Amino acid sequence: MSQTLNATTLLAVPMAPLAGAVLAGILGTQFGGNWIGRRLTHSLTILGVLIAFILSASTLKSVAIDGASFNETLYTWMTVGDLKMEVGFMVDGLTAMMMCVVTFVSLMVHIYTIGYMKEDEGYNRFFAYISLFTFSMLMLVMSNNMLQLFFGWEAVGLVSYLLIGFWYNKPTAIFANMKAFLVNRVGDFGFILGIGLLVLGVLPGGLMALCRDAIQRTFTS
Repeated sequence: MSQTLNATTLLAVPMAPLAGAVLAGILGTQFGGNWIGRRLTHSLTILGVLIAFILSASTLKSVAIDGASFNETLYTWMTVGDLKMEVGFMVDGLTAMMMCVVTFVSLMVHIYTIGYMKEDEGYNRFFAYISLFTFSMLMLVMSNNMLQLFFGWEAVGLVSYLLIGFWYNKPTAIFANMKAFLVNRVGDFGFILGIGLLVLGVLPGGLMALCRDAIQRTFTS
């Protein structure tokens, strides 16, 4: 018998890295007065991603073994006529696997960064960025509506921009930063065009579901 995943547990998956990013980005930088040092900064951000990974692995186990799933709206933050702007998650086998991939890779990056960035003045800021990137990716892969999907896409693009231009005093970083920004705008155009076609009914309403089912069949075969 199919089970429904716990909404609070799923919400904690993206919120844990976001909490680490906020603490590191505010309390660990000049913006917040450098209240916390390097050791506490990387400990908080790694803990947030570790919690997200453990919860993601538990979710994958529930989906794969117990047949659990989730597709619900958690919060409606604006309603304009018949248009509802919502925050919600849809978790199936493919989503649960991607949650594990995102959080595990991010956890490894966080651990590696301790040594890679140890001499850099922007140590705390870098940890805040990569934790924020993890949150953005999770919101992207877990979304159950187009608006949230677009938010996740834009958030990933924004943090990528910040990471590519991390050493903003180097001309090469500035050039690469601008190049990434322009390429992302091309992707935005295609994304918005696809959403617009779906909203206008030019594309079949079930196209996204058909594509998702095809990908999942390929993934599980």
